[in-house]
Amino acid sequence: MIYMNRTILFVLILLVSSATSCKFIKKKGWFGTGKADTMLVWQAQQESRRVADSIARAREIFEARERARIDSLNRVEQERLEYEARFRYHIVVGSFITPEYARSFNEYMQSEGFDSKIVQRPGSRFEFVSAEVHDNLRKAVERLWEFRDTVVVDAWIYIRR
Repeated sequence: MIYMNRTILFVLILLVSSATSCKFIKKKGWFGTGKADTMLVWQAQQESRRVADSIARAREIFEARERARIDSLNRVEQERLEYEARFRYHIVVGSFITPEYARSFNEYMQSEGFDSKIVQRPGSRFEFVSAEVHDNLRKAVERLWEFRDTVVVDAWIYIRR
């Protein structure tokens, strides 16, 4: 029995010592002989950091551009709302349910030299063709009478709320 234990121990020692001479096992570093090149590890870490920094910078640039785009859209919307609040009195020369007719008549009015626009009333299916817009009701009424005499007989004033 003692010889059996010694024999097994001897065989194990022989296997371990012969296994460390195998090039494949050394290359794999199973027994601590395959040390990694510290320079290669450092270069890999640096490359990983460089890529991560590049991604972070690209994300920051994208987010800054997106914030600028949203700010620009908000500014344009604010200006539009201020314009609509100030210029509320539209001289309407046509009212249409069919959008194509409204666009066609708007183009005709623009070709005649008017600064016409299509105005839509909230909650309505109609689109109005506005030939002029004013910030003063008195001025709008004066121009309405001129429009009725010279441009469209049934022109009217739409007051945007």
